[in-house]
Amino acid sequence: MLPHHRLLRTLPLLVLLSACASTTDKGETGVQRKQLLLLPSAQVDAMALESYKGELGKASTAGKLNTDKVNLERIRVIADRLIPHVAIFRKDALDWQWEVNLETRDELNAYCAPGGKIMFFTGIINQLRLTDAEIAAIMGHEIAHALREHGRERMSQAYVQQTGMSLLAGLGKVKEENIALAQMAVQLGLTLPHSRGQEAEADIVGLELMARAGYDPAAAVTLWQKMGQASGGGGGPAFMSTHPSSDQRISGIQGLLPKVNPLYVVGKPTLSRAVPRVVPRT
Repeated sequence: MLPHHRLLRTLPLLVLLSACASTTDKGETGVQRKQLLLLPSAQVDAMALESYKGELGKASTAGKLNTDKVNLERIRVIADRLIPHVAIFRKDALDWQWEVNLETRDELNAYCAPGGKIMFFTGIINQLRLTDAEIAAIMGHEIAHALREHGRERMSQAYVQQTGMSLLAGLGKVKEENIALAQMAVQLGLTLPHSRGQEAEADIVGLELMARAGYDPAAAVTLWQKMGQASGGGGGPAFMSTHPSSDQRISGIQGLLPKVNPLYVVGKPTLSRAVPRVVPRT
């Protein structure tokens, strides 16, 4: 048995090792990176849901929630085709309470909060004149962030940095005295840009999702060409903050097309059949 002082030194390492896991199966494209996931998934989902409801409330009060009925139906139909394929990466995601909403807002942005809460801004659809396939590329990318629990990963990293492993060693849930830190971590994990490594993973998983749903994965190339043009005059869209350059992104996507194109060919015949609605219409 380890002496007490050695056990105390070893415990943080054991906690770190036990918290490293991959949230998804590898699918055809093969993302299997181990992640630091110290915080309970249920706790993160609950905090994310509260934040998401707050955003919905503000948009509704301002008269900007789901007022563009044409584009709202477009993104919900696209979600109906994408969501059944999340089971390739994690079966439990089929049971998430999926939502898709649209805020009238000029910002070129979209996101998917943990638990399947999707939000698009009209700016990204209208200003970039997105096709359905290009919307599917964005949505697949954002769904991939949720499947991979990138927000939870970033929040766990924030906890390590802010509290140290002595606190984390005994952490079974977010304790009352750590609520302020948890709120800070929510902002870090959900509202700030993802890391470049996480962005690359979301591109890969998202590309497979759109291909399986019958959307031409080559549309991801035209999407990022448009995003690159939109970012030419300054800091660029929030959607691209700290992201890889458009050229890097396009190169990576083009390298994956031979792997996902066969999935797209298989997926196309399903489009002639009625797609069951998985997103509530309200």
